[in-house]
Amino acid sequence: MKTHFFVLLLSLTFLSLQASTPPFFTSANRDTQNLISFKAALSNPSLLQNWLPNQNPCTFTGVECHETTNRVSSIGLANIPLTCDFHPVATFLLTLENLESLSLKSANISGSISFPPGSKCSSVLSYLDLSQNSLSGSVSGIATLRSCPALKSFNLSGNSIEFSVLEEKSSGLRGVSFELLDLSFNKIVGSNAVPFILSEGCNELKHLSLKGNKASGDIDFSSCKNLQYLDVSENNFSSSVPSFGKCLALEHLDISANKFHGDLGHAIGGCAKLNLLNVTSNNFSGPIPVLPTASLQSLSLGGNLFVGDIPLHLMDACPGLVMLDLSSNNLTGSVPSSLGSCTSLETFDISTNNLTGELPVDTLLKMTSLKRLDLAYNAFGGGLPDSFSQHTSLQSLDLSSNSLFGSIPTGLCKGPSNNLKELYLQNNRFTGSVPDTLSNCSQLTALHLSFNYLTGTIPSSLGSLYELRDLNLWFNQLHGEIPPELMNIKALETLILDFNELTGVIPSGISNCTNLKWISLSNNRLSGEIPESIGKLRSLTILKLSNNSFYGRIPPGLGDCRSLIWLDLNSNFLNGTIPPELFKQSGRIAVNFIRGKRYVYLKNDKSEQCHGEGNLLEFAGIRLEQLIRISSNHPCNFSRVYGEYTRPTFNDNGSMIFLDLSYNMLSGSIPAAIGSMSFLYVLILGHNNLSGNIPQEIGKLTGLDILDLSNNRLEGIIPQSMTGLSLLSEIDMSNNHLTGMIPEGGQFVTFLNHSFLNNSGLCGIPLPPCVSASGSSSNLGHQKSHRRQASLAGSVAMGLLFSLFCIFGLLIVAVEMKKRKKKKDSALDVYIDSCSHSGTTNTAWKLTGREALSISLTTFESKPLRKLTFHANLRISDVFDSVLLKEDPSLEMELLEHLKVACACINDRPWKRPTMIQVMAMFKEIQAGCGLDSQSTTATEDGGFSAVEMVEMSIKEGPELSKQ
Repeated sequence: MKTHFFVLLLSLTFLSLQASTPPFFTSANRDTQNLISFKAALSNPSLLQNWLPNQNPCTFTGVECHETTNRVSSIGLANIPLTCDFHPVATFLLTLENLESLSLKSANISGSISFPPGSKCSSVLSYLDLSQNSLSGSVSGIATLRSCPALKSFNLSGNSIEFSVLEEKSSGLRGVSFELLDLSFNKIVGSNAVPFILSEGCNELKHLSLKGNKASGDIDFSSCKNLQYLDVSENNFSSSVPSFGKCLALEHLDISANKFHGDLGHAIGGCAKLNLLNVTSNNFSGPIPVLPTASLQSLSLGGNLFVGDIPLHLMDACPGLVMLDLSSNNLTGSVPSSLGSCTSLETFDISTNNLTGELPVDTLLKMTSLKRLDLAYNAFGGGLPDSFSQHTSLQSLDLSSNSLFGSIPTGLCKGPSNNLKELYLQNNRFTGSVPDTLSNCSQLTALHLSFNYLTGTIPSSLGSLYELRDLNLWFNQLHGEIPPELMNIKALETLILDFNELTGVIPSGISNCTNLKWISLSNNRLSGEIPESIGKLRSLTILKLSNNSFYGRIPPGLGDCRSLIWLDLNSNFLNGTIPPELFKQSGRIAVNFIRGKRYVYLKNDKSEQCHGEGNLLEFAGIRLEQLIRISSNHPCNFSRVYGEYTRPTFNDNGSMIFLDLSYNMLSGSIPAAIGSMSFLYVLILGHNNLSGNIPQEIGKLTGLDILDLSNNRLEGIIPQSMTGLSLLSEIDMSNNHLTGMIPEGGQFVTFLNHSFLNNSGLCGIPLPPCVSASGSSSNLGHQKSHRRQASLAGSVAMGLLFSLFCIFGLLIVAVEMKKRKKKKDSALDVYIDSCSHSGTTNTAWKLTGREALSISLTTFESKPLRKLTFHANLRISDVFDSVLLKEDPSLEMELLEHLKVACACINDRPWKRPTMIQVMAMFKEIQAGCGLDSQSTTATEDGGFSAVEMVEMSIKEGPELSKQ
């Protein structure tokens, strides 16, 4: 009896427990099953180790549950490389019944957005973040999320979503009604993209971002009455400024980096709540319009065509204004004193305008919150007062490229509350010494005093600036030694001291600065041996020690520099052999270091006084027209200037790209290991005592563009392997002891005889033909062939000469018109190649897709080298006369060389020596205009062209101009 009662009691207890089982043992099981199924679909399920069967899902990594129901309400798996298709996301996660929020940002999700047939999305899902993944497909795929009726916030930025006009012209995003939609940084292209996205209306839309696509066409947001945040920056819009309607709710508006134009003030006049307005880099013109300033905190109007004074109505935004950017316009006049009322202003940028007067120090001191002040590239004059030291909040001060003079004040860094981190005073007219009190700015990370007239020595006290990364003092008149104390700055990345009068040695402690990336000490009076310890600088990318008095051997340890891509040691007294160890890092260099540094490369004109191929110079904050000062003070004139911003272009298989060891006393042979530098573009070994044969391995330098082995004691033949150097545009092997026949084929057929002179044993084109043992019959045939070619060359020259007469006539007219239109602003006789500036940051050292460090060193790209100078133009005329009137066959190669230059516009393929029939065909192609348009030439500010540019235009487009 008792036993039966006990069994009954147990049964009742079990039933009661079952009745009170928590929800996660019932309906939560479905959540667990879905999550385990999702885990199983991953390529690496172990990433979610604690997602286990028969466990409470609320304990899973990234999972949160409702407190009362224990049902999954939120999943956050951002930055976990799940690596799966979107299908399991839609099948197992979006179908969780109580899911409200899902974040899979940067989770390596791929595939297209689609919802499985028959599946039911969570009815309470309101937030979905799929940004920074690899999702693809069409914008129309977003419409499949209509099955998620509560979805209000959808972030799809940083994927590869596209827009197809054919598929999506009329369908629209039916059935979805977002409050937040972020499609920035995808691949949305076309003029119908925005109308398609807004086709179902946007009354509920509060946040829309399309930044970083290529959308275009006309856009209208007047129906988006609740829009608070709008970003369509970095697209291809070129229409009039969009309509925003009454825009009563709009707070954030960013339309920068497009080509919008029109009446900005009228378009946003009703946006009373606007707190951020960014219209940078568009085509707005005229005076700065009246803007809604009541709530404005950030105003960016830079990079447009605004003219006139800084308007007083901008002061209506004070004191609430935090950021004001008026840079890169055509503003004139002075800085209004009423700007001092902007006491909340933290960033004030009026750089690159035409503002004048003395520095408005009193006004600026009233901006008590100021952290960043940029007045660069204006015409401010007068001295620099030390009262800037009263600005205790100031962190960055940029006064570069103005007309400031006098001494740098010793009190600039006084005061214990000094927070200055960046000081840019380059390209002014400062005199006197570098104040040793600058060391009081203990937080300095950048000190740029280049391109002034500073004298005295480099203060040793600067060695106490332990946070300093950039020390740029080049092109002054500094003397004395490099202070050893600078080697205590372990944070130092760039040490740029070129073009001074420094003496002494490189401090041995330089290896302590383990972060050094750019060392430039050229054009000084330094001596001693190059420290072997430099090889310990693993991040060193650029080393320039040229035009000094260094002696001894080239340290083999330089080959340990894992990032060295630029080595210029020309014009010293270095001896010994070229160490093969120098090239041992080839194929293992990973350049990830020098990024975003502004530079110029000056290609030297060849002369006895001017040594080296060219000068690579740090060029931040310096006006381009100031380069004439370098040419006037030093023996190297330059005809071409190339510049942009540095950026790496290879990751882990690079090599040196520039090597100049010329004008030393090096001996021995050229190491065969040199052939491992597959990215090398410039190799200059001339004017040494090198001997032995030219190694066959040089033929492996397939990217080589400039090669100089002249004035050595090299012997033997020119390797046939060098005919494979299809990009070679300049070569000099003169003044050696080379013998044999010059290789036929490849670029060798394009070089002139001066490239091979004074090698008594060399023969073959372009030198006299080699004497054949088979007799004079072949010689006779060779001469007849030359006569035929010369005759044909004469015919071609006749036509070219006639065209040149037309060209020069047009040129004279154009120059006369230009003289009447504009007075001369600068005597700088250089041509800044427009081909090296196809974008704001896209052409840094850019040669082609193969280049090593994209330093837009288009110096080494064959295309800009083919452009003609005025001197070359006159030389062509002389050659035509000689070929035409004197029938001089020896000038045939020079004629072809000039044709190579003149015909460069026909195509971008490497030049190959044509037959004379092909020459005639190319001449006809030149007459057809070469397919060039006038936009490929750099215009001056008033739309005119310099004399050199006019000559080049006439040569490239002369026949086309003559038709007009």
